[in-house]
Amino acid sequence: MSIVDNKKAFFDYFIEERFEAGLALEGWEVKAIRAGRAQIKEAYVVIRKAELFLIGAHISPLSSTSTHV
Repeated sequence: MSIVDNKKAFFDYFIEERFEAGLALEGWEVKAIRAGRAQIKEAYVVIRKAELFLIGAHISPLSSTSTHV
């Protein structure tokens, strides 16, 4: 299941290899992503020691959600 896709990346770049991965998210992050508040337009993934890292992605918090843990 994919909530956010970067469709423009396939037009702007040559995608050599494709990976599918999951993220560990807090509850407020899940709610914000479902509300369309994720920005991945400038994001990219780097591989370091067999791990994938998402760089440059941003999730804007909802104004009605508490981020205090």
